Amino acid sequence: MADPKGFLNHEREIAKTRPVEERVKDWNEVYQPGSLLPIISKQASRCMDCGIPFCHNGCPLGNLIPEWNDYAYREDWTEASERLHATNNFPEFTGRLCPAPCEAACVLGINQPPVTIKNVEVSIIDKAWDNGDVTPQPPERLSGKTVAVIGSGPAGLAAAQQLTRAGHTVAVYERADRIGGLLRYGIPEFKMEKRHINRRIEQMRAEGTKFRTEVEIGRDIDAKKLRKRYDAVVIAAGATTSRDLPVPGRELNGIHFAMEYLPLANKVQEGDLTVAPITAEGKHVVVIGGGDTGADCVGTAHRQGAASVTQLEIMPQPGEERNANQPWPTFPMLYKVTSAHEEGGERVYSVSTTHFEGDEDGNVQWLHLTEVEFKDGRPTPKPGTERKIPAQLVTLAMGFTGTDRENGLVEQFGLELDERGNVARDADFATNVPGVYVAGDAGRGQSLIVWAIAEGRSAAKGVDRFLTGVSALPAPIKPTDRALTV
Repeated sequence: MADPKGFLNHEREIAKTRPVEERVKDWNEVYQPGSLLPIISKQASRCMDCGIPFCHNGCPLGNLIPEWNDYAYREDWTEASERLHATNNFPEFTGRLCPAPCEAACVLGINQPPVTIKNVEVSIIDKAWDNGDVTPQPPERLSGKTVAVIGSGPAGLAAAQQLTRAGHTVAVYERADRIGGLLRYGIPEFKMEKRHINRRIEQMRAEGTKFRTEVEIGRDIDAKKLRKRYDAVVIAAGATTSRDLPVPGRELNGIHFAMEYLPLANKVQEGDLTVAPITAEGKHVVVIGGGDTGADCVGTAHRQGAASVTQLEIMPQPGEERNANQPWPTFPMLYKVTSAHEEGGERVYSVSTTHFEGDEDGNVQWLHLTEVEFKDGRPTPKPGTERKIPAQLVTLAMGFTGTDRENGLVEQFGLELDERGNVARDADFATNVPGVYVAGDAGRGQSLIVWAIAEGRSAAKGVDRFLTGVSALPAPIKPTDRALTV
């Protein structure tokens, strides 16, 4: 145990962010460089090394949190990194992007602010990279088996790394021009600088993983031909079909899905574009959707110089503390103020868009909305609450409805879908097509990065067993496992 009295002697202290007026002028990560390391030993000491660490249950990866908290407290960064990597291929991704269900399940959190698990995690991995503790781990021998992984998001990368290290020859196919999936083009630079992805890709290349960019399975290569070329296939193509808003005026110019808007801003940061073709500069921006993707649109609009930013959410505003029907250790729905919200803009809850209004040139100018109240679980408009707000750029960030059906991948493989439109799979993550497996959002539906990595690791075990008859790879979750919620 780190410090038996740590949770009594030290209060929760999180990473400091750079001043708003400074960070909105650039695209660097919002946190102050070096602000965590001086405080992280004390924060790690707050871990109580519980007899039953519920943080393990909150995390689908089963991260060994008390163990690496102890090493971080002692500043043994090498051992801390080893324990961290024992369950997580990419802790620098989760340490920056995961909403930390482990902290919601922290036993200390019953009556105190929980341990800053996420901050400890990112401190360990950043120190490990600085110290040279993150090195390639190529297999000792090759199996002679080949695997194709479709998609290079966190699920695909985790599956690929696990299978490469098991001795299989793995090729990752990505339809975009760079590896990373939504990590690359869906997550803004200010939330995670892409250098973190780049060095992981180089590690994986050194281990033997092959990468094929700008190749879309279903369009550029027939799925059936791919199946014949490889001994096994892992589909990790994500749930990329955006939920639309079919209201009058949807066809107006200036209304875009979030995943049409955000990648262009990232393309500018990659040096591919000088100015994003879709930009918030000088415009009144409305973001429809109150989740993390919506917050990403808000932060991006601030940096592009929007005249105003308004974020709409149909659900009521959550409370700032757990309520009775979301008890510990479940992951509660709480009012969150992200770094993007700190930077300005207005958040409006319990409203629904009725229609859009444009100018004579077909460009959106106004968004009409109404307040709603929930009756029998359904939103109902409140009479007399209709109004309009200026909207010269609208981004739709209302989530995703399933994997891409337009590129032919599902039909060419002959995959069966479940009732939610996700690719169906069995207990080993295998689809109805022999040798074809599915991991991540393509099989689970829209989820969190930590679940995607857990899915990739678990699917890799199923593939390894299919190819060799037995597997020593870990499988932290089952396809039917779900988040610890009410």
